[in-house]
Amino acid sequence: MKKKDGSVRRYLKLLGPGLITGASDDDPSGIATYSQAGAGFGLLLLWMAPFTFPLMASIQGMCARIGLVTSQGLTRTLKQYYPPTILYLMLILSVPAIILNIGADIAGMGAVTNLLFPKIPSFVFSVLFTLIMLICIIVYSYQKIAGILKWLCISMLLYLVVPFLVTVNWKKVFLFTFLPHIEFNKDYIEMVVAILGTTISPYLFFWQTTMEAEDREHQEKAIVVNKKMMSNMAKDVNSGMLISNVVMLFIILTTGVVLYNAGVKQILTVDQAAKALAPLAGQFSYFCFALGVLGTGFLTIPVLAGSLSYILAESFGWKEGLDKKFQEAKAFYIVIIVSLITGLSINLLGISPMKALIYTAILYGVTSPVMIAVIMHIGNNKKIMKSFTNKALSNVLGLITFILMTSAAIVMLYLQFK
Repeated sequence: MKKKDGSVRRYLKLLGPGLITGASDDDPSGIATYSQAGAGFGLLLLWMAPFTFPLMASIQGMCARIGLVTSQGLTRTLKQYYPPTILYLMLILSVPAIILNIGADIAGMGAVTNLLFPKIPSFVFSVLFTLIMLICIIVYSYQKIAGILKWLCISMLLYLVVPFLVTVNWKKVFLFTFLPHIEFNKDYIEMVVAILGTTISPYLFFWQTTMEAEDREHQEKAIVVNKKMMSNMAKDVNSGMLISNVVMLFIILTTGVVLYNAGVKQILTVDQAAKALAPLAGQFSYFCFALGVLGTGFLTIPVLAGSLSYILAESFGWKEGLDKKFQEAKAFYIVIIVSLITGLSINLLGISPMKALIYTAILYGVTSPVMIAVIMHIGNNKKIMKSFTNKALSNVLGLITFILMTSAAIVMLYLQFK
């Protein structure tokens, strides 16, 4: 028994950047997307969870390897080895997309908390949460922030509870999970594209790469990258992506069973999903769903803001790092402050969170194929990766992901502007 406990402890100790990246993928805006998938189509889109898992894991695994081998973020590698055009294109598309994403997530957190405490306006909670996150990011060290984010991942487990509080036909769930169902109509294809854009987001590529590099700097600076480090990294990344996709599956399952069967087919915001659950699945289900939104918001928004700050700091040669104090990396922290305040302003100005999400999805959709192609090229570049270039399976999965994301971007743009 002790040996088993020791193995579990060793495994939990391995979890870090990959777990945080995977968990932060299920942010409030992602939860809104999955809720709409379940409410609009029942269980028909459950198959997207196991389908996207290997694709996410392959791309994030490449990013993690790049961070470990180069000991630097993805932006710096781009700047060092590739034409400036690629870097500037990535900046033009990524910066507004991340800020819009932050704004939508802050709005979602405020709206959900307002449901729990209806006498207090949602914008008050949005301002409060923004201040809390700013203080934590500026005051705490990298190790402390990483520890806080790791514990916040536990909030994801709340979504695994809700389906067991209602009546579920598990045989039907199994069939729809492992037998893909395809419909060739605008609404269905649009939702498939939305799920792909939500799960495979460019900001996660930058965060994963930078956190692996920063994690190595703090823990194993003097150690040369070896196969054991790569194996541990793969376990971390795969675990994070698996948890992310299991949560996606359970959110689609919950809303597909409860909301779809009750005739609630349209969910525009994450607070609508939580509110709709209350009379249909009970107050406890609604409470778990709402708390999950808060937990993932506190987890994801620092990741979004941190990703943006690392991107700009590496692009313009500023001092960077969550381990540095404010005085040591002023520009780095000012970007985080400005991004959070701008995101909050989008919320306070009354701009629809759904419009912000649509624009974010379009920008991510255009950026993703370009970034995936670049990441694959870096992953196969022996000059950069030395003996740790991509294996055949990574390249196959990466190519499939590139084709899918390119097709999704074309379809998404067609549907938006036709």
